[in-house]
Amino acid sequence: MPIVAQSTETTDWVSRFADEVIEESERRAPGKPVVVASGLSPSGPIHLGNLREVMTPHLVADEVRRRGHQVRHLISWDDYDRYRKVPRGIDGVDESWAAHIGKPLTSVPAPEGSAYPNWAEHFKAAMVAALAEMGVEFDGISQTEQYTSGTYREQVLHAMKHRADIDAILDQYRTKPKAVGKKQQQKPVDEAELEAAEGSGAAAEDDGSAGSAGYFPYKPYCGGCGKDLTTVTSYDDETTELAYTCTECGFAETVRLSEFNRGKLVWKVDWPMRWAYEGVVFEPSGVDHSSPGSSFQVGGQIVGIFGGQQPIGPMYAFVGISGMAKMSSSKGGVPTPGDALKIMEPQILRWLYARRRPNQSFKIAFDQEIQRLYDEWDKLEAKVADGSALPGDVAAHTRATGTAAGALPATARPLSYRTLASVADITAGHQDQALRILSELDPANPLGSLDEARPRYDKAEAWINTQVPADQRTIVRAEPDAELLKSLDEQDRGSLRLLLDGLAEHWSLDGLSHLVYGVPKVQAGFSADATPKELPPEIKTAQRTFFVLLYTLLVGRDTGPRLPTLLLAVGQDRVRTLLGA
Repeated sequence: MPIVAQSTETTDWVSRFADEVIEESERRAPGKPVVVASGLSPSGPIHLGNLREVMTPHLVADEVRRRGHQVRHLISWDDYDRYRKVPRGIDGVDESWAAHIGKPLTSVPAPEGSAYPNWAEHFKAAMVAALAEMGVEFDGISQTEQYTSGTYREQVLHAMKHRADIDAILDQYRTKPKAVGKKQQQKPVDEAELEAAEGSGAAAEDDGSAGSAGYFPYKPYCGGCGKDLTTVTSYDDETTELAYTCTECGFAETVRLSEFNRGKLVWKVDWPMRWAYEGVVFEPSGVDHSSPGSSFQVGGQIVGIFGGQQPIGPMYAFVGISGMAKMSSSKGGVPTPGDALKIMEPQILRWLYARRRPNQSFKIAFDQEIQRLYDEWDKLEAKVADGSALPGDVAAHTRATGTAAGALPATARPLSYRTLASVADITAGHQDQALRILSELDPANPLGSLDEARPRYDKAEAWINTQVPADQRTIVRAEPDAELLKSLDEQDRGSLRLLLDGLAEHWSLDGLSHLVYGVPKVQAGFSADATPKELPPEIKTAQRTFFVLLYTLLVGRDTGPRLPTLLLAVGQDRVRTLLGA
C-alpha cells in the first residue's frame, strides 16, 4: 500500500525542495512526470560519497511521489566515459589494465574472476544491489547504449553545428582560475574525499580542445586501438564528414557523423545536452562541480543551445568516514554503500542522508561510533512512537523507514546494537549460545529465535567480525586467575560476595545493571537504589574500581563489553567459578 502523505507541516529540506521541484516542473512541462536525475561513473567501486548523488534526488522524488505526482528518477550510468586510471588494490586487477586507459569503461575487461562482461557492469552491479536494499527506485540509463545506438545523434550534430557558440561560452572561463567558494574553504579536501568524488559522472571536467582545425565538442573513440586519444582534423557541416587521427596508434579515418556512433560529446557539453534531452528539473552536484567555471555552472549556459534549462541543482557536501578498518574496506579507497550495509540496516543509512541538508557534511561510522549512532536512532524511534519527536525529526524518520511504495523490511525485535555486538563478540559465532544470552535479557519477554533479532543481529555480528581489531575482541578466561583472587583484600572479597549473592535474583539485563552499580553503594553504607545526587563523588570512583576488578577476573583486561551483557554471556555457573565462589 502506498504511504499516505502526512498532513503535518514540516520544515525539512526534502519538503522544501519538493515544493520547488513540483512548481518548476509544472511551469516547464505541465502534466508530465517530474524528472530528477543522478549521474554515476562505474570507473571503480562507487563510494558512500557518491551515494549522496543518488540519495538527494531520491528523497526529493519520493516526497513528490508521496504527494501523488508521477516521477522519474534517472540514474545515468556514465559507462561510456574513458577509463582514466587503474584503481589501487582491486582484487583481480593488476597494472596490465593500464593498457586499457582511454577506452570506454564498457570496453575494459572486468576484474579477473568477475561474473560480469566488462569493467562498468562489474562495478555497477554492486551499487544496483545496494540501492535495491535501500528501497531506491530508479530508471537506469547506460550512456554506452545511448551513444552507440545513435539515440543522441541529432544532439551530437547540433552541438557540432553550434561549436563556435559552445567554444565562446567555454572561452569565458579558460583563462580564469577556478575560484573557490566560501563553502569550499571551510576545510581542506583530503585524498579520500577526492576519491569519493571520482564516482560522479561530473568527475572529468573535459571541455574539448581546439586544434589547428578549430574547436570540436566531440571525441571519437579510435577505430584502431579503441581509445579516445584522438584529434578531429576536419568537419563538414553539410556532409557531416569528420576526419580524425589517433595519437596513440596513428590510425586515421574519415566518417560520416550522421551515421557514426563510436564517440561522445565532451563532458561539459554532454551533461547539459542530457538535461535538455531528458527534461531534468532537479539534479544535485558536488562541491567540485559547483565552483565558477566548473561543469555545472558552465552547463547552465550551454544547455540553452540545446533548447533546455538548467535543473534546480543544490550543491552537496562531502561524506566522510569514521574508523574504516583496512581489513574490509574497498581496498585503496573509501567504502561503498555495500560495505556500510554489511554493518547497518538500510534504514540507518537512509537516515544519515535524510537528516542532513545536502550542503552539510557528515561522517558515516565504521568504528565504535556506530553504537552511539544506533543508540540515537533507538531514542528517535521511541520519541516517534510516543509522539514527542520534533516535526523535522519525524520527517527524517519517515523517509528513513520507508518510501512511497511502503515500509522497508525491519527487525522485529530491535534490541540494542551495542548489546548485540557484545553478544556476537563473546559468542564468536555460536548461535545457540547467542540465543541463550539474548533470551535472558528480558526474562518476562524472552527472545524466541535469533530471527526475531535479524537483520540487526547479523549487522552487529558483521561489524564485530570486520571492523573490530583482533586485539580488542573479548575472550573469556578459561580458568580463574587464582593468583589475583588470592591477593584480594577484604574490601574486594566483600564486593565479589555481594555480587555473587545477588546473581540469581538479578539475572536479567536490567537486574544485573542494578546489581553491578549497586554493590559499591551498599558497601559504602547506602541503598542500592540511591541516586547519584544522594551519593558522594567517591562512589563513582569505587564503581570504576569494582568494574576493573570484574573485567580483569572475567576477560583479563580492564575494559570490555557492558558488564551486565558480559555476565549474561558468561553464564551464572562460569561467573561463579571465575570470581572464586
